[in-house]
This record gives sequence, C-alpha cells and structure tokens, in this order.
Amino acid sequence: MAILLPVLCLALMVLMIAGLWKVFVKAGQPGWACLVPVYNGYIVTVEIAKLPILWFILSFVPIVFLIPPFKVGFAVAAKFGKEGGFGIGLIFLPFIFYPILGFGSATYQGAAAAAATPPAPPAPSAPPAA
Repeated sequence: MAILLPVLCLALMVLMIAGLWKVFVKAGQPGWACLVPVYNGYIVTVEIAKLPILWFILSFVPIVFLIPPFKVGFAVAAKFGKEGGFGIGLIFLPFIFYPILGFGSATYQGAAAAAATPPAPPAPSAPPAA
C-alpha cells in the first residue's frame, strides 16, 4: 500500500510530461523544451499563447503571480480552438487537460500553424507581348 502513492505520482508526472511534449510539438516548438523549468513557462506564455513577455515576467512577482496562469490558460485554450471552460481545466487540472490537448484532435491555430501551411502557388502570368 505504501508503494501505491509514489507509483501514482510517477504515472501522473509521465502523463503530464508526455501531454505537454505533444502540445509543444503541435505548436511548432521543440518538445524537449517542456522539460526545462523556467524556459517552458516562457515558451507556453510567449510562443504558444502569444502573450507579451510582461505576462511571463509577472509570474515571478509576489502576489501578482496568481494572475498570469489564468491569462495563459485561457490563451492556450483559445489557440487550440477550445472554450473558456477548457482554459479553466488547463489551470486547475493540467495533468488531465494538457494530455487531452496533446493527444486529442485539437490543432494549434497560432502563427506557427499558418507558417506550416505551404504558400499558395503564384497566379499564372500573361504571355509576353510580341
């Protein structure tokens, strides 16, 4: 019985890391970046959620640090085409909602998705005048 809690915590950690890795990859970011503690916060806030860097900096300010997770959660949910309720899930139950986002059918709708689509072929030009 004493081994059950550590095994459960390890399983949740692996699930969270795998889900976050998939979210990073879907957003066009390197998956390994989710493993680097402060860098992953920067990537989620500035690169994936497309928020100004101020929101990342505010996450280090005492008392104020309670506000950015809400803004980031809602912004990440919106970038993947999800509603506000999903953003609340990303904030309060990330170990459930990030794997849903990563392994689900949601696609990233930010600038990286636009850059991944090939450009339209050029319009045919008129033949030269003789």
